[in-house]
Amino acid sequence: MSGAEKRDGASAPAGGPPVKPDLEVLQKLRIVIRAAQRHSLWIEKQCGVNGAQLWIMQELADTPNLRVGQVTARLAIAQATTSNLLEGLVRRGYVIKTRDPDDARVVKLALSESGSAMLAGAPKPARGLLPEALAKVDAASLAALNAGLQGLLSSIEVLDEGFGLQPLPFTM
Repeated sequence: MSGAEKRDGASAPAGGPPVKPDLEVLQKLRIVIRAAQRHSLWIEKQCGVNGAQLWIMQELADTPNLRVGQVTARLAIAQATTSNLLEGLVRRGYVIKTRDPDDARVVKLALSESGSAMLAGAPKPARGLLPEALAKVDAASLAALNAGLQGLLSSIEVLDEGFGLQPLPFTM
C-alpha cells in the first residue's frame, strides 16, 4: 500500500488529510469535465466553431457524403441538434449540402475547401478530448467505467435520459 493510500480506501493528497473515495471520484470527474471544457473553449477561440461542430467536420473529412442521420449516430446526439449544428457550418461555408441524384429526399454532406482548410489548422483532437480519450481505453476498462457510471446514474432520483443525446453545454 502506498503512503498516499489508507486502509479505508481513501487516499491522501501530499501533506493533506485522506480524501474519502466518493470525493476522490468527484475530484476526478471535475478534472475530466474541466479538461474537456478547456479544450472546447480553445477550439472555439482558435477556429470560431464549437467543439461539436469541429467533431462533425472531422467525421465529414473521414467519410464524405454522410447523411444527417449518419452524423447523428456518429456523435450520439439528437437529430435536431445535429441539424442545428450543421446549419451553422453551412452558413459559414464549411459544409456543403447536396441532393442525391438518385433520390432527391436524401441530403449528403461534405466539407467545402474552406472547411477542409480550417479543419487542417484546427486544434487536435478534432473529435474532442472525451471522445478521443474514451476511444483509447481498453474494452475491459471501458465496460467497468460504463457499469460504474450506470450505478451512479441509478442513484440519481430525478434524471432525464434525454441528456445523453445532448452535447455537453460547453461544446456548443
